[in-house]
This record gives sequence, structure tokens and C-alpha cells, in this order.
Amino acid sequence: MKLNLNRPLAFFDLETTGVNVGADRIVEIAILKAMPDGTEQIKTMRINPEMPIPLASSLIHGIYDKDIANEPTFKEVAAELAEFIGDADLAGYNSNRFDIPVLLEEFLRAGVDFDMSDRKFVDVQNVFHQMEQRTLRAAYKFYCDKDIVNAHSAEADITATYHVLLAQIERYKDTEFEDKQGNISKPVKNDVDALHTFTNMNKPVDFAGRMVFNEQGQETFNFGKHKGKTVEQVFDTEPSYYAWMRQGDFPLYTKKKLEEIWSRWNKKKDQLKQEKQQQTVANKPKPVANAATSNVVKPAAPQEKKTKPAVDVTNDMLEQLKMKFGK
Repeated sequence: MKLNLNRPLAFFDLETTGVNVGADRIVEIAILKAMPDGTEQIKTMRINPEMPIPLASSLIHGIYDKDIANEPTFKEVAAELAEFIGDADLAGYNSNRFDIPVLLEEFLRAGVDFDMSDRKFVDVQNVFHQMEQRTLRAAYKFYCDKDIVNAHSAEADITATYHVLLAQIERYKDTEFEDKQGNISKPVKNDVDALHTFTNMNKPVDFAGRMVFNEQGQETFNFGKHKGKTVEQVFDTEPSYYAWMRQGDFPLYTKKKLEEIWSRWNKKKDQLKQEKQQQTVANKPKPVANAATSNVVKPAAPQEKKTKPAVDVTNDMLEQLKMKFGK
């Protein structure tokens, strides 16, 4: 069966130094890019995490410090990886809770603005957990009747994840599902939009789950003393909470989304302040003219007397004066 795609869907899996989204680093990444025409592209890279790999992690994925000593850092390959993924939607196994947040942290550290605003996210684990609740190994055995060879190798895991999703779509295409509100639907379809909706039921804002969207589509805190309150509501009553989170040990992408909400909240506050000032000016009483003096006619300003210009005295004028005064 071929996935029904309008644009590429990039399945990816990470092997890391640990499970702390904000602190741990990638040591291997594998990407399987499913194209709308049915073809596939695969890119696998080992990454120097620039920190020691704990033995407990190495025992799981089989990658030790010596294996990545001469590999490039994520910063050196970040642009190449972003270009390979392009505008593809993202898919993985437990990718919404772990792989996507870790990848975003790495891109932010590398200074690469990996735009997430128009992408769909398909978490194959969420389909599986809601329909059967098993691990990846069990999922591969259950849906594909196969065992994973080289489990915990990034490429083996992501190839298994890809084939599990294909089998899930085939198996559940006519299966009804009842959500917590009692709504019944057939959510597992060969459609990325439908899979995005079904595998993102918690509606995370930042993927790490520190903030989620409520039923009204408002960003809401999902932890701590303000759990259940909208982020803007907390800013209204305790704006210092923003500074505490900015300085705290939170993932960089969580802080980025928090800054976006903070900026939007400040713009709203400034706009309301301006509107209030304009309303105050509009409601200010205008001065009323005094009825006792409003009809009084002001006297005209005195006019200056006009004087004739001086004329030179002539003999004729002298003769006339003699005759008038008898001299």
C-alpha cells in the first residue's frame, strides 16, 4: 500500500546521549522521506554530541564515544538536514514527546530556524497505544509479523516504524474509536491531516508538554502551580512567572513559544492602553460659552488718523498768505 500524500512525510528517529530533552544531544539520526509518488529517500548520520555518552545510553543503542569522535557536530550538518527534510511533514515513534523536541533543541542551538508552523505531525506510537498499547518491537511483530533486526539502531527502528504505520492504516481503516467524550469515529485513515489530529490529541504547544491548547484553543500551562490556567491569564496576575521560566531549566523551544505568547500579550496590553487613553480624551467635557458675555459686541479698535503728506512751500502760497492776513 502507498501512503496518500500531498507533500513528503519525513519519518525520523534519534539515538541520543540520554532522555533529557533540554540537556541531551543527538548521536545518530536517520530520516526516511516518503514522497507523494511512492518513492523513498533515506539519510542516516552519526553526530558528535560534544559531550560524553553515558554508558547506560551506549548499552542501549550501541554507540560509544570512540564511534563518534571523528563525526561532525550537529551545528556542522544542521543546514544539510534542514534542507533534506524541506517542507515535509514529520512522523516517528514517540516523536511528539521526544524526537521532535530534541531535534528542535539542536536546530535552535545551531542557529537554524526550522519552521514548524505549517507542518503536520504523525506519531505512530499514539496510534498504536490508543488502539493496541504495545512497544515498537511488539508493534512490528503484531502488525507486520516480523522481528526487528538490530533493534535500537536508528535506521532499523525508523524502517520498522514506517512499515508499522502502513499496516496500521490497512488494519484500522474501518475500525471505530470512541474518545473520552464518547465521540465515535474512524480516525485511522490514509490521510496525514487525519493522522495528525488523531496522534496529537493532547494538543501540545511546545512538544515538551509544558503548555497545551485548551478546548478554546488557548495556550494553557500543563505543569506546576498554574496548571490549567491560560498563559495570558498568568501573565495578567503574575508577570514575573515569565522571567522565572526564561531563566529556568526548560527546553529552548518551550522558551521560544513562551516568548511568542509574551510578545503577543504585551501588544494586546499596549493596544488596550491606547484605546483607553483615546476613550478618556473622547469623554473629556468641552468648555461651554458664558451666556452673559457671549452676545457682547466688542468695541472696534481705534483707527489711526490719516495725515496728508507734507508739501513744499511755493511763492504763490506766500502771496496768498499775504493777501489773507494783509501783510
